[in-house]
Amino acid sequence: MNKKILIADDEKRMRILVSDFLSIEGYDMLEAADGKQAIDLFMKNPQIHLVILDVMMPLYNGWEVCQAIRKISEVPIIMLTAKNKEPDELNGFDSGADEYITKPFSPSIFVARVHALMKRTYGLQSESKEIIKGDLCIHLMQHRVTVSGDIIELSQTEYALLLYMIQNESQVLSRDQLLDHVWGYDYQGTDRTVDTHINRLRIKLRKSGSYIQTQRGYGYKFEVT
Repeated sequence: MNKKILIADDEKRMRILVSDFLSIEGYDMLEAADGKQAIDLFMKNPQIHLVILDVMMPLYNGWEVCQAIRKISEVPIIMLTAKNKEPDELNGFDSGADEYITKPFSPSIFVARVHALMKRTYGLQSESKEIIKGDLCIHLMQHRVTVSGDIIELSQTEYALLLYMIQNESQVLSRDQLLDHVWGYDYQGTDRTVDTHINRLRIKLRKSGSYIQTQRGYGYKFEVT
């Protein structure tokens, strides 16, 4: 059974960003738009393995939600917030949080910290999960990509870009969508950033690079031809 994560944030784009990245990694996601909904969802889903809380939320803030959860559970909790002052971090830890991540953040580093916390809490997952598309294979647990059995060396950004496109196979993705979901919604990059990474990815994937198709004037899509 996949591990279940609850993300609570009143900003919809942030919930989508976090959910997309963690879904790709094999986690089942639940979303809450305010503190009360977060507490209600946690009470109804005792098998939640990780909680990610924004600090500034309506009805109950993240610290209050964290304290409420800590009364009944030792589930790992990550505080996700734009507040980066030392007293704010100390308040988060005093409330019972295990990790404190400030916005904006690198999506790839964020996923790595989630993996590290889950590993410390629950140990290694033994299943070997793979996504196979034509000659291309994504080994999810090892964060490794192979083409016809040969290991392809990708940067964290290239790996995240490929995974996001595969998750949305046959769907045309705009450059803005790719920037938001791979680099983060606060990233100040340009269309050229996406184009450069796509070109590098195509070259590295060799014959499988043809699966990444250009939609002129709009963006790209992944489709096995």
